[in-house]
Amino acid sequence: MTMRQNFRMIDELNDALSGKATERRGAMLLRMADLFAFGSGGFSNDQMRMFDDVFTTLVANIEIAARAALAQRLAVIPNAPQTVSQMLGFDDNIGVAGAMLEKSSQLTSEWLADAALTKSQDHLLAISKRENLDESVTDVLIERGNRPVVLSTARNLGARISEAGYTKLVHRSDGDDEMAFCVGLRGDIPRHHLLRLMAKASQAVRAKLAAANPALSSMVQETVADVASQIQARTGAMSRSYQAAQELIEELRTSGRLAESDIANFAKAGQFEETTASLAALCRLPIETVERAMVQDRPETVLIIAKAIGLSWPTVKLILRLRGGEQGVSPHQLEQCLGTFSRLKPLTARQVVDFQRKRAVGA
Repeated sequence: MTMRQNFRMIDELNDALSGKATERRGAMLLRMADLFAFGSGGFSNDQMRMFDDVFTTLVANIEIAARAALAQRLAVIPNAPQTVSQMLGFDDNIGVAGAMLEKSSQLTSEWLADAALTKSQDHLLAISKRENLDESVTDVLIERGNRPVVLSTARNLGARISEAGYTKLVHRSDGDDEMAFCVGLRGDIPRHHLLRLMAKASQAVRAKLAAANPALSSMVQETVADVASQIQARTGAMSRSYQAAQELIEELRTSGRLAESDIANFAKAGQFEETTASLAALCRLPIETVERAMVQDRPETVLIIAKAIGLSWPTVKLILRLRGGEQGVSPHQLEQCLGTFSRLKPLTARQVVDFQRKRAVGA
């Protein structure tokens, strides 16, 4: 900036600050922003402070459009004045704040975390798109953000996620295939979190993860192999003891009152233990074997047991829905199961169950 330009700028600044040219404040700010962008690398500390002071003085008294235009200009300047950058980033209007929150390097992680605690979901979404995010910021985004915010954070490979953050991400992925895919695709997800994610994810999500990242394929396969035991352990931890269920079923069986209608009623009521114990009693298999069939990802073993003991399709459908839990069973999956169940011969099913029974006795 030449001496002549400097004097002219000072005169215009004095007019703007004194209120003599209030209608020109917005235009003046944008002109200053262009000047700052052109020579920002060569300004002295005193000049930098002057710009910051003037920007912060004027920005509170200009219209939204001018504030938004100023934010767009300053957001991409690495050494933009910090005070006005924070002031614009904290603006309630997302049209003003968005550019600063997404791009400005003058907003510290501590400042961003504080903003994420108080501002709107639109503000959080802008923060989630930053090139780099510390764990202190992503923790707040994942805890407080709505689904678009959390999805954006999960997709952001420059976002570092803490142990607590991954715990919440896996929880929020339950029943949400898009979320589960985004979280599972992250290269920094710890194995134990991936295991928990896969235990809840649909088969479609697992297949997509393996296809999208061949390097992840072997880990996905290992995880799928662990899913049944993971679910079984979780079910055992959450469920009541089988003792009461077995006592009830044994009483019904010995008195000749255990019928298909009982299994249907248990399954319809969501009584996992009673349904499992009933199937075990009627097919004369250990309850652990039947429970394993009930929690496995694939339903074939349950279909075989049901066919072997002569259950009808309506009852089988209730059992499949019980197995599906909160994730549910789609009409397409039920149609596939019906086809398999219809083609399965009772004799074949009884032979398979008999083999399982002999193997269980041998074990």
